[in-house]
Parts: sequence; C-alpha cells; structure tokens
Amino acid sequence: MVSEAPPFWWTKPDWRARALWPISRLYGLIAGRRMRSGRRAQVPVPVICVGNFTVGGAGKTPTAIAIARAAKARGLKPGFLSRGYGGSLDVTTVVDPHHHRARAVGDEPLLLAREALTVISRKRIKGALKLVDEGADLIIMDDGFQSARLAFDYALVVIDTRRGIGNGHLVPGGPVRAPLDEQMRQASALLAIGDGTAADRLIRQAARAGKAIHPATLVTVGAGDLAGQAVMAWSGIADNEKFFRTVRETGAQLQMTRSFPDHHFLAEDEVAELLEQAAELGCGLVTTAKDSVRLGGGHGRSEELQEKSRVIEVEIRFDDPKGPDAIIDAAIANARQRKLQRPAGAKP
Repeated sequence: MVSEAPPFWWTKPDWRARALWPISRLYGLIAGRRMRSGRRAQVPVPVICVGNFTVGGAGKTPTAIAIARAAKARGLKPGFLSRGYGGSLDVTTVVDPHHHRARAVGDEPLLLAREALTVISRKRIKGALKLVDEGADLIIMDDGFQSARLAFDYALVVIDTRRGIGNGHLVPGGPVRAPLDEQMRQASALLAIGDGTAADRLIRQAARAGKAIHPATLVTVGAGDLAGQAVMAWSGIADNEKFFRTVRETGAQLQMTRSFPDHHFLAEDEVAELLEQAAELGCGLVTTAKDSVRLGGGHGRSEELQEKSRVIEVEIRFDDPKGPDAIIDAAIANARQRKLQRPAGAKP
C-alpha cells in the first residue's frame, strides 16, 4: 500500500517536524552510513542514476525519458532500471507495455517501456545484469540514488525549484531521504526544473561544490487545443498541485480538481464518482499519463474513465539542448575510468 506524504513536509517546519527530530536524526545516521559505505555492485556498461533529494516526485521519470531519447538519437541502446514501485511482481522482469498492467509492474515502468527497454527488479544488480543481457549499452536508473546497491557513473539529482526540499527535515519529520551533505557529495549534477526560488540555496551550494547545474523546464505537448475548454482535473501523483498548475497553464478553464495519493489505484466507487462529477459539471476530464496507465485492465468503469480522460503529456526540456549529451558523455567517460580502476579479479 502506498501512503500519501504528510502535507506538513512541504511547509515551514512546525511542532510535528520538531517532535519527530530524534527519529529523523536516527534515520539520517543510518541512511548516511549506507550511502557512504554501501558495497556497490558493478556492471560493464555506463550507469546514469536519475534521483532526487526527497521522497516523492520531482520530475525523475520525464528526465530519464529525455536522456534515453538523446541516447537513442546517437545510436545507443539505453535500458531503464526500476524497482517497479507499486507493482506486485517481485521477480526480475522485462516490461512489455502491450502485455503488462500497472498493478503488476508499476505505473512508471509502463511509461518508460514505451520509450526503451525497461526492466523491473527488487534487486538492482539483477535488474542491471538483465538489461546488459538484453543488449543495453547504457543503463538509466529511475531513482535509487540513496540505495547504495549499484555503482553508477553519473548521478543527476532532479529538484523542483518551486517545491525545493520542503521543510528540510529528514524522514519521518520531513521529505529528505538522507543527510544533504552526503547526497550532495555523491551527486554529479543538479537538474533544476522550473523558475521557482525554493531551491536557490541548494543550487548555490552545488555550484560552490563544482557540480554542474542544468536548468530545465517541464512543458506540455500537444495541449494547445485545451485553451478555453472547461475541464475537471484529477491525479494521483506526488505533487498534484503541480499538475493542476500545468492544466491552468494550457489555458483550460479548470472547474474542479480531485487529488489522490501517489501511485493510487482508484476503487470502483472513486472511478464512478469522477465520471458522475464530470457529467454533472458538463466538462471534460484531464489527467496525467501515470494515472491513465493505472486504469488499464481495472475493474468496473475504469476503461470508460481511461477513454474519457484526456492525458496531458509533459516533457523535460533542457535549457541547453546539449545537456543530455553532456551527461551521457560524462557517464561513458566515468565508466571507462571505473573499469580501469577495478581491482584484478574483481567481478563486473
């Protein structure tokens, strides 16, 4: 079961964050030690990790897709590695977007599999080796920055400049996954999405540490015809308000919004309620690609809701069009150096 992040994580620190500080401190000690000293397995191809500092989405999946498209454009065969969060399968699996359902493999892997070879695995090294066996010559990890299970050659940390790192406290008092100094040390670069100011301090800190900063924007694709249309927006992602802002930016007239927890599978009564509310309002339905794929193969009126919900597609656009290529080049160079430094007799 996937739970919703507490709203107080994303506001100014209050008594709840302070009360949970002793637990957050213990969590931080454990997470920091794991990142520092975890034994990371190696694979024979370059590995790019797309992660974030906090729990919840910041734009990792569209960022991973942008890098994969750049890799394919230069003749590489990228492969996505995911844990399949929210899915029921616990065996290493090559995701087939025409066969698998989100309940089995997770929603994000289904989206990734539309773009390139995708493997889900609870054990990252097994998944990475499966990708190599399937012919991938570049692995893109969707998340896993803090896991310390697999050696990566480039760590791109994605941050939403409007949301930042919330109250700045570690789990469970806040959304931060591990001590920031350790995360910053292991990051290769930051991808700063949007035009907000909430991440300015982190961006300055990264720049002082010599990390590359890649500014980027989340843009809608093919949604211009929504301008002036009355719509009801619904979503179950890490930052629903971010999606609702995106809907408003298309020029659509937003009549109503419905928010659900991240990775949430709608119950039959929730599906029916969304359809009935839209009918009462006399407006169309819009949602995210992630929410739409979760409806596939669902019960009751799920397929009806999927058909009637217009998906607003989004992409990550690097301010510097050469940014993805620079990341790929750095990962390839670092992988080459990693192989040279591998002790004699060490396993790949």
